[in-house]
Amino acid sequence: MKKAGILNRHLSGALAELGHGDGVLVCDAGMPIPAGPRVVDLAFRAGVPSFAEVLDGLLAELVVEGATAAREIRAANPSATSLLEDEFPDLELVSHEKLKELSAGARLVVRTGEAQPYANVLLKCGVFF
Repeated sequence: MKKAGILNRHLSGALAELGHGDGVLVCDAGMPIPAGPRVVDLAFRAGVPSFAEVLDGLLAELVVEGATAAREIRAANPSATSLLEDEFPDLELVSHEKLKELSAGARLVVRTGEAQPYANVLLKCGVFF
């Protein structure tokens, strides 16, 4: 049995299957989930687990070379904006509609219980060497 890191067996297994260039959408409870990508739904109740908690856990285990979010996040969700801009100085911003289009190409979707608007980010996996 694992004693640290991500303990959810479905999420841990899905992360182990990712490779360089794969996309991972970390999304709030309201984001439409595209058909195609593997989905690990962590949502329990509104706000649980939070976008910040899930993102923090994922970033502890993944190599990320890029991130894309909806530009609408700036006006609608200052705390998520600050979190993403602190983690990703080169954060790419696109329209929310474009983010939904891009998310269809993700390999994995991790749905959180977040109930604040536009708390979504598409991560691009990097390589550790």
